[in-house]
This record gives sequence, structure tokens and C-alpha cells, in this order.
Amino acid sequence: MAQLSHLLHVYGVLIVFGTVLLEQIGLPIPAFPVLIIAGALAVDGGVNWALTLAMAVLACLISDYFWFRAGRYYGKRILRLLCKISLSPDSCVSQTEDNFSRWGAKSLVVAKFIPGFNTIAPPLAGAMGTTTVRFVWLSIAGGLLWSGVGMGLGAWFHDSVDDVIGWFERLGSTALMIVGVLLALFVAFKYVERRRNLGAADMPRITPAEVKELLEAGHDPLIVDARGVTARQLEQGIPGALVFGDAAPERLMATLDKERHIVVYCSCPNDVTAAQVAKEFVRNGFQRARPLRGGLDAWNVHCADAEPEAVLKPKIG
Repeated sequence: MAQLSHLLHVYGVLIVFGTVLLEQIGLPIPAFPVLIIAGALAVDGGVNWALTLAMAVLACLISDYFWFRAGRYYGKRILRLLCKISLSPDSCVSQTEDNFSRWGAKSLVVAKFIPGFNTIAPPLAGAMGTTTVRFVWLSIAGGLLWSGVGMGLGAWFHDSVDDVIGWFERLGSTALMIVGVLLALFVAFKYVERRRNLGAADMPRITPAEVKELLEAGHDPLIVDARGVTARQLEQGIPGALVFGDAAPERLMATLDKERHIVVYCSCPNDVTAAQVAKEFVRNGFQRARPLRGGLDAWNVHCADAEPEAVLKPKIG
């Protein structure tokens, strides 16, 4: 660690480029502190401000464009993959969809400041049909804003940043251990958070085959679509399903028979959103409310393997 300053002065641009690229790809690497350090060094002439900023923006654009093309070609499948490998809670896709549906492609400008949103927004833009030219300009604007803020903070507080760098140099190899421990604690915290969200969504599921049995027995289950607006635009839902959120939950539940079977589905990993909505029904007295195991994908597979299902027509009341 004794050569930290030397490495940053000599290889600062490459370090910034590599760190930002890896973080934007999705690895749990803190790139923003590196931008702050680069900004502080730029004040003293240690690194070239304009070149470092340009390389940071280029790294953002390369990562964003990679995920944008993946979203364009693979659609919702790449979103599901990202959420499965993400350290964020399993509802990350639905939360991103809500942000994207509210602001559209313009949300890419501020996406990098929102944890979880920065990785999922580019493929979502591709899946939603954002033009390549518009995406590139919005990605550059977002990368420039994010990188500029990081380097700007470093320039503003460069005296304090220099003190921190000197402190790390004096610690030597101990500093590497501290950084490693902090990174491990961060990953552990996100893992515990993920497990807690999964635990909160722990409740009995119902399979597509069991839903079919209810239909054939004449129980007329109410099918509830718990997906966000963007998810419904990406993929058609179960015919006749009631969209949760079109009306206030209290008003909706007041019109329903509490003895009726309620089947809630979503398209997020581990059926988290569906389980949360089903639990809300249970808390309001609907003891027969259950999330659909496997969500919309499982339903589509079941329908493809079986005879065409009867169209579901939920009756309100």
C-alpha cells in the first residue's frame, strides 16, 4: 500500500475506467469513492481531469449499451437473470419497472444514483423499445452527471481526501484488510436483507395445476395480476385476471367474498410481489388467498403443455 499514491498518479485513468466498468456491469465494487479520489488528485495535477471524466463516462456507456442490447434481444428474461444474481431484494425488477413507467427513458439520467436501478434500467429500456440513438445520449448524460458529481465532490473536499489517502498509506497492508472487511460486510448485509425479504414472503403457494382443478370444480377463483405497469406492457397476462392497483385495495376487497379463492401472480423471482399482495388479502380476512408458484412463466408453461384453458373471468363481488 506504500505505493498507493504512485499507482493512482500513474494509472489513475485506467483504474477509474476499470472500476467504473466493473461496477456498472453489476459487480459489487464501489466505484464512486474512486471517482472522488480521482477528483481530489485532479486538483493537484495528479490526474488529467478531462481525460479521467471522459474514461468514466465511456465505461458507463459501454456497460449500459451491453445491457441495453441484452434487453433488446432477450427482453424480460435478462431482467429476471439480473434480479436472480442481484444482491438487492427480489422485488428489484418491480421497483425498477415502477420508476421506469413513471419517468420513461429519461430516468436513465439519474438511474446511477439509485441502487439496483442503475443495472436494470438499461436492459429495461432495450426491452421497452427505446431507440438506440436516444438511449446513447441519455446514457452519456447519466454517466456524465454521475461521474461529474463524484469527481466534483473529490475536488471540493480534496484536502480531506488527501488526508484519507495518506492515512491509508501509513496503514500499509492493514488498509487492504479494512477495505476487504468493509466490502465483505456490505455483501453480507445485502445477503441478509435478501433473506429477510424472502422470509417475509414465505407462505403456501398454489400451482397452475391446482388452479385448473379449482376451475374444473366450479370454485371460480379470482385471479389477480400483481405486476407493475411496465411488466404488463412487456408480456400479456392471464386472460380475465384482475389488475391489482387499478383500484384502492380497501375498495377492491370490500366488494369481494372473503370465502372466495384468490390466486395472485407476478413475474418477479421467488414470487415475492405476489406473496406480498396475497398476504395483504390474508390480513384482510381472505384466508384462501395464495400466490401462484412460478408466476406467469409457470402458468404459460402449464398452458402450453395442457389443453387450452378456459378463459378466466373474475367476478367482482
